[in-house]
Amino acid sequence: MDATSQRFLMCRPTYFAVDYAINPWMDPTAPVDADLAIRQWEELRHVYRELGHTVEEITPVPGLPDMVFAANGGTVIDGKAMAVQFRDPQRADEAPAYRAWFEAAGFEMYDPKHVNEGEGDILLAGDVLLAGTGFRTAHASHAQLQEVFGYPVITMQLVDPRFYHLDTALTVLDEQTVAYLPEAFSPGSQAALRRLFPDAVHATMADAEVLGLNAVSDGRHVVLPAQATDLAAKLRDRGYETIGVDLSELRKAGGGPKCCTLRLRQGKASK
Repeated sequence: MDATSQRFLMCRPTYFAVDYAINPWMDPTAPVDADLAIRQWEELRHVYRELGHTVEEITPVPGLPDMVFAANGGTVIDGKAMAVQFRDPQRADEAPAYRAWFEAAGFEMYDPKHVNEGEGDILLAGDVLLAGTGFRTAHASHAQLQEVFGYPVITMQLVDPRFYHLDTALTVLDEQTVAYLPEAFSPGSQAALRRLFPDAVHATMADAEVLGLNAVSDGRHVVLPAQATDLAAKLRDRGYETIGVDLSELRKAGGGPKCCTLRLRQGKASK
């Protein structure tokens, strides 16, 4: 297995808090240690840099506690960036901040016609785009994704509100392999996944419940929540090297390593 050098966009959780509830993970009455959240995020960034990946950072904006979840800021493939439109008004102001960053970075910009929460629901797997819907990203957005990026789009219907974004229920390990929680998908989507990825790794509910599938892979190394021990063992059995990180504070808002990480694909060679 060969690791591919990646370029990531991240946002320091300077203003992280759980002030509202827009998914089942969020409880505004539960205490949050903001300093611990920052330290855990810094460890994730350190892991990426130690693996040789490039980490770009967007400046956090006061009043946007979920801006740390950079994966929702856009979809970037082959030098094109699709901006986002959030379902919930609490996150709406993140969209122009991320759009401005992409534009300043020189990406070819496209604006969404429908609700589209970025790489939280749009995952490139080899030569197809897996596009989640059911809770956040609108199904109507999938046609635009295909027109913009030119990859076949496969709709994935999510059915469990705990796994409200595709990247909480499925992770792309390399161009041929994914890991996912079957129960998070409709019967038709499960059937499609079996056809597309017959050798997929199936996660347990216990690992999914600690956001174990909210992982980041460079083709060889898989960075995932430290608490997802069974999934890590399965991945090692397949030949991947796993690196566990503790993002327990950010999980209080429904986020893990992948939520904090947006992959910046500059061109076809870095697909």
